[in-house]
Amino acid sequence: MTEKSWDEQRFRDIEYNLKTIHEEIARAAEDSGRTEADIDFMAVTKTVEERFINHAIDCGITLIGENRVQELLRKKPNLHLKGVRKNLIGHLQTNKVAQIVGEVDMIESVDSLKVAREIGKQSVKKGLVTDVLIEVNIGREESKTGFMPEETPERIAEMAEIEGVHICGLMTIPPICDRTAELCKYFENIYNMYVDIGAKKIDNVSMNILSMGMSGDYAEAIRTGSNHIRVGSKIFGPRIY
Repeated sequence: MTEKSWDEQRFRDIEYNLKTIHEEIARAAEDSGRTEADIDFMAVTKTVEERFINHAIDCGITLIGENRVQELLRKKPNLHLKGVRKNLIGHLQTNKVAQIVGEVDMIESVDSLKVAREIGKQSVKKGLVTDVLIEVNIGREESKTGFMPEETPERIAEMAEIEGVHICGLMTIPPICDRTAELCKYFENIYNMYVDIGAKKIDNVSMNILSMGMSGDYAEAIRTGSNHIRVGSKIFGPRIY
């Protein structure tokens, strides 16, 4: 197969995958008493080449997420970004904050007070307010970053005081589960936390976004209350590391 025919097949695959995902989002949203329009659908573009990202955008994707600061900055000039939001979704090191503030619409993976303060500092320097999500380690996994569930409300109250930062909601990745019921229990726990924190009406905390659900579990996440899903391999195929 030539490179051109390979690309054409990949483009067709992306189109088919997006159609399938939209149908599944619509069904899951209906099951939860909502519509597809209530769900923010992000295309995760880690390791994906620009021409395939652009094809997904041309097919209607309006939100992309990158894991790494340098990869996002490298790709950005080559992407069809008019009308497209760009979020950073991976772990952010404090020494990379200055590079990314102002380059994305949201940082979804704030996992420490130190990072939040640095985002605020760099945002103020640039005359900006940066929207962020707070990462919760809902499964208490040592291999993952994020705040422990019991400390999250207090940490959010502290971060709400940081100038240059606006907290828009929560993000989580649950542990790998053998049973759907077990997975949904993690989703339910963070949904309840999301509702409880929102009910406190903390200044500078919107709690409009609950980001949970990826390629393998977004339908279950939507049915359990997610309104923001992150889908990569189910759009673009397996990642190349």
